Amino acid sequence: CAGSDPHIGISIGQSLPLAMQGSRITPLAFENADAYRYNGKDQHRYAELNKHAAQGANAKVAAPAKPAIATVDNQLDFLTRTAMDAQISSENIARITRQYRSTGQYPNGDYGSGLRTIAAMIAGGLNTRVYYVSLGGFDTHANERGRHDGLMQQFAAGLSAFWTDMRQQKNDDRVLVMTFSEFGRRVAQNASGGTDHGAAAPMLLLGKHLQQPVVGKHPSLNPRDLDQGDLRFGTDFRSVYATVLQNWLNTPSKQILGAQFPMLPLIKA
Repeated sequence: CAGSDPHIGISIGQSLPLAMQGSRITPLAFENADAYRYNGKDQHRYAELNKHAAQGANAKVAAPAKPAIATVDNQLDFLTRTAMDAQISSENIARITRQYRSTGQYPNGDYGSGLRTIAAMIAGGLNTRVYYVSLGGFDTHANERGRHDGLMQQFAAGLSAFWTDMRQQKNDDRVLVMTFSEFGRRVAQNASGGTDHGAAAPMLLLGKHLQQPVVGKHPSLNPRDLDQGDLRFGTDFRSVYATVLQNWLNTPSKQILGAQFPMLPLIKA
């Protein structure tokens, strides 16, 4: 995406996850829309300058200035222009999220708030193609049952509220949700009433254009079929990414993934 607006990808959180980092474009990452702004000691000066800049640009979402050749004469102008563009952009996102009226009942916490912010930005018509939000706490080495049940309830409530908003916006036909876990869990319980890191894990997709409810076979729980206590994966996760990239984002996957992985019957043509 050389030359793309950084809004092409937005992550809700304290840091930009590796999955969202590219070789040419650094997407945006912020915890909430109100925190995404310039807060330097001269912020009032930037706010005043931005009033005129935003009016001249018809209040559009401004992309950062094109990189200039860094000379003594233009370094300050370049940095000032970039800071102003970021401030205009943050004001626009804050305005979109403040004005949004959700129809879904989101769970409390960063995960629910992040999903609601994403719903607001989709409704606001940003040119973002990929949004990213996380739900933490699944590192359940001890006392897993109660924690895991609560996390899954929160996970489901968030997706339900988000999809309610997508339907209300009439954007459910152009949005695809893909979930993944950073690690699987072992089959056998450990001595602390939890499970340790495993290998295979499920990936869940949500959207109107999915082709079939289940892809692949349910993994066997027979001890003879396990790999040193772990489930054996049946689908290479890179095939899921390849299919989403090519059949949903209309993007060649080989350059991104390093090889051409088999496509899966996930998305209707």
